[in-house]
Amino acid sequence: MVQFENEVIEKSFEIPVLVDFWAPWCGPCRVLGPVLEQLASEQEGRWELVKVNTEEQPDLAQQFQVMSIPAVKLFHEGKVIQEFTGALPRIQLENWLRQHLPDPSSRVLRQILSGSDAAAVEAELRQFISEHPEHNEARLALARKLVFLAPEEVNTLTAGIHASDPLHSEAGELRALAQLMTLEAADETEAAGLRLLQAKSSLLQDDFDSALQLLIEATVLNKSFRGDLPRKASVAMFHFLGDEHELTRKYRRRFDMALY
Repeated sequence: MVQFENEVIEKSFEIPVLVDFWAPWCGPCRVLGPVLEQLASEQEGRWELVKVNTEEQPDLAQQFQVMSIPAVKLFHEGKVIQEFTGALPRIQLENWLRQHLPDPSSRVLRQILSGSDAAAVEAELRQFISEHPEHNEARLALARKLVFLAPEEVNTLTAGIHASDPLHSEAGELRALAQLMTLEAADETEAAGLRLLQAKSSLLQDDFDSALQLLIEATVLNKSFRGDLPRKASVAMFHFLGDEHELTRKYRRRFDMALY
């Protein structure tokens, strides 16, 4: 009998766990099972296989809404992140695993980002990116940390994040903030541009409240200034802070009204 809490839920915080819900009378289960076992052996260390006999443990089948078998569910950090039913051929299984298995390096990245020493986090991020140059989540994380104090690096860090990538929108927002932070006083004479320069100054002092006020004022004056920079930078700041941040709640409606 599978001790599900220990062998699956808790274990999935250490390594992804693939659970095969099966039964002895199920023909497709007898086809799928040996293929899963072989793959688990070949890919040992990347994920673990746990087999649940639904005849012996019907409560687990009911808990995880197993309507037909074989049913395969991939657990990661205590939750089902992907699943399929039926007996897939080996090549489809390999493709499915390749597509859905969590990247082990992502756990390392989360550990880095949980650090409290900003300088150490930046150094570790740079080292991580040097070892995983295609890891767009890490590149975006470093860009987020540098956007106000070293904006010239942001374009380089986000250049490879293409439109098909789920991170593309955030990359564009960080580039908008980098554009704001590289404005020069000598180049700005319009009222909207002067507000943007003041917003830049506020951001350098970590005064996000004043910065948002000034960005909204610039949006009112000329939202399309320098390629919609007032509007883009405002949206980027709201997303940078997060939907639940007090300043987002305070200024979002005012910004929305400024667009019309």
